[in-house]
Amino acid sequence: MKVRKGLARVGLGVVALLAVALAAIAADAWTAMGKRADGERRTRMERSPQWKDGHFENPQPLWNDVWGSVTSMFDSSPNLGPTEPPPTVAGDRSRFATPPATGLRVTWLGHSTALIEIDGHRVLMDPVWSERASPLTWVGPKRWYSPPIALGELPPVDAVIISHDHYDHLDHPTVLAMKDWDTTFVVPLGVGAHLASWGIPEARIVELDWWEKTRVRGLDIVATPSRHASGRTVIDKDATLWAGFALLGATHRAYYSGDTGLFPAMKDIGERLGPFDVTMIEVGQYNKAWPDWHIGPEQAVLAHRMVRGRVLIPVHWGLFTLALHGWTEPIERVLVAAGAGDTVIVPKPGQSIEPGAPPPFERWWPELPWETAAQHPIVSTKLD
Repeated sequence: MKVRKGLARVGLGVVALLAVALAAIAADAWTAMGKRADGERRTRMERSPQWKDGHFENPQPLWNDVWGSVTSMFDSSPNLGPTEPPPTVAGDRSRFATPPATGLRVTWLGHSTALIEIDGHRVLMDPVWSERASPLTWVGPKRWYSPPIALGELPPVDAVIISHDHYDHLDHPTVLAMKDWDTTFVVPLGVGAHLASWGIPEARIVELDWWEKTRVRGLDIVATPSRHASGRTVIDKDATLWAGFALLGATHRAYYSGDTGLFPAMKDIGERLGPFDVTMIEVGQYNKAWPDWHIGPEQAVLAHRMVRGRVLIPVHWGLFTLALHGWTEPIERVLVAAGAGDTVIVPKPGQSIEPGAPPPFERWWPELPWETAAQHPIVSTKLD
């Protein structure tokens, strides 16, 4: 009897410790998880053509092979991330003192973070400066190298665009650090609730549905359709919208896909808003078991053509391990798919590039084994 009571006490103690640990984790992550939309914000969301049955939906639903996702975990690349940090180009604010000679310059900072200078305006894209893409500081995908340019060394930006609320695109500590910036946050429907809960004034938040446009200090910004999902917890899937963005300057046009699978309306984006001097399309973090979530290298090149792009800068690779393919595979496959017919620029992280006057091609990543499109095809569904 005494032994049984002792075991019961030990069991209760373990449960209590687990409860305390879970409570501590929840408290640590709670603020970073953001807030659900309510009031007028929620009412506006419900008027969106993309809103159905209490959440947002894609015109072409996302297909998932659950068993394929499980089995692929046993066949991951041995080169998921670099063995040492890849080369980067460090810089500070002085780099941006001289405007781009061509009127358009892109500084890629890894994954989907980039500073775009277009016709006298500056736009910061999906800024992530944290060490991890996670609501917690001690667990989650860890970046492979420090930010090439410190957040405080960026020049003043007119707008910050955020494509959706996943942690590798909407970073709570980075947003907090920008709270007092004189800038406008342009986001898809519902994402403004997260920003407002973190102290961003409502007057500096612009929420857009697909095809809606806002003007920020003379630059037109259009939210474009994308094919993806959203959510920062297990219970808020698709509670906010996801989008790409078109930046329409006086002379130049730029397109950012956001996270997306391939979808037919990309042709509409090109016809209505193109041609684009530069496209920044995601190319990495894919798997054939979920081909609609992320577009993959070959379909990224196809999307570049569909939206009528002139120069492609691949993004959504080169910083985090979020899939099971080799870390250099996306760029190798993009270059093969593009061939001699499409202009692809591959800047080092932190390097500033003018698409209208691209530098000579430089292979700055190592030569590692990678799977071809035939070995690991990424083909989005419901394209007809």
